[in-house]
Amino acid sequence: MIVRGYTIAAGADLRNSGLWDADLSGTNLRGADLRGADLRGADLTGAYLTGADLRGADLSGADLRNSSLRNSSLRGADLSGADLRNSSLRGADLRGADLRIAWFWETKVTADQLMWLTLSGQITPVQASRCKVLKTQEKLMVDAG
Repeated sequence: MIVRGYTIAAGADLRNSGLWDADLSGTNLRGADLRGADLRGADLTGAYLTGADLRGADLSGADLRNSSLRNSSLRGADLSGADLRNSSLRGADLRGADLRIAWFWETKVTADQLMWLTLSGQITPVQASRCKVLKTQEKLMVDAG
């Protein structure tokens, strides 16, 4: 599937969609509901996923370079082996996300996010050292118990 560069209606319902290996580069998916979507190996370079709901989505091996995932929900998502270089995760909910062997070169995160991701064991110190820490006073969403 090639969608490259299109705008999909804000808040589009794409739950449980089979989008593996899809070319979604540069696509505007702002606020889209992608819960449980299969995005394995998808090309999402430069995609605009701000505010998207990606809870439980499979993004393993996806190319998310230069994408915006600001304020998105990635809770429980599989991002193992995903390329997040130079993307923005500011304000994203990453609780329970699988970030094993994900690429984090120049990935933009808040200091609180970075501390929590490292302390919770979701990313390694090596991954953390490659992140670009933003100077902001945003609250991090963490489990209360």
